Amino acid sequence: MANYLDFEKNIKQLDEDITNAKIKGDEAAVAILNKNLSKEITKTYKNLDESQRLALARHPDRPYALDYVRAILNDAKEIHGDRAFRDDPSIVCYLGYIGTQKVVLIAEQKGRGTKYKLMRNFGMPHPEGYRKALRVAKLAEKFELPIIFLIDTPGAYPGIGAEERGQSEAIARNLFEFSSIRTRTIAIVIGEGGSGGALAIGVADRLAMLKNSVFSVISPEGCAAILWSDPSKVSTATAAMKITADQLKGLNLIDDVINEPVMGAHRNKAEAAKLVCDYILKELEILNSLSLDEIIQKRQEKILSIGSFSNE
Repeated sequence: MANYLDFEKNIKQLDEDITNAKIKGDEAAVAILNKNLSKEITKTYKNLDESQRLALARHPDRPYALDYVRAILNDAKEIHGDRAFRDDPSIVCYLGYIGTQKVVLIAEQKGRGTKYKLMRNFGMPHPEGYRKALRVAKLAEKFELPIIFLIDTPGAYPGIGAEERGQSEAIARNLFEFSSIRTRTIAIVIGEGGSGGALAIGVADRLAMLKNSVFSVISPEGCAAILWSDPSKVSTATAAMKITADQLKGLNLIDDVINEPVMGAHRNKAEAAKLVCDYILKELEILNSLSLDEIIQKRQEKILSIGSFSNE
């Protein structure tokens, strides 16, 4: 059964009307209702605001990292552990093929259902998760394999144990290492890109976002709590923070926006996976045409160009 968001009430009603008309065998009504549904979908999704896109990014049916792994990665072999403390299930690492291209894929996984959400720690990595990511990335560098990062996390885990084991150092280390790692890298925000927890696997030659994903320095709820101490200001914070893919592309903070199926990736996971796969293969073809020295130079130039200031 489909989960509908608040702004999809009219779509939900039309879907129910279509179902009832089919049960009654009223083909004429079904045809009319389908036309109305198509118009309603176009109207609803033409101009989504920031809060609506945030809701889509967090949709419970939205495809998670492992959905993309199963859809686009062939002959996949999972790599476990940071070789220091433990294996963190909130970050998954794979070796496999996308088309004929051998790649290493590193991703954040949220998990569905209470059991798997707890197992994956709601997609909030511990420091050993980031150290696992770095270990696997260094393996990719050794064999000159491209790295694909899939970002989807509310943020790095803020628990006492994580802090004791060096959460901030692990994130900072990844930022430093990934800025100069000698292999081709592509990072894609597939859902929620939260704070340093996302950025820790977000330094890459290409940083893209799915159309209905978000990327922010803090959650809108956290921003509203800090600035206004008022949870009713979440929508205001969401709009002010400029966290959507189109807004970040306009600010030159990301490289590309990957389109989604009209009603969102969760409504057509196969099509969403195909769009992500096509983007990866297209960008890898471009990156493969450049030498590693050119790759590093362009990556570091991009990093240094982020942000602006004024003397006024």
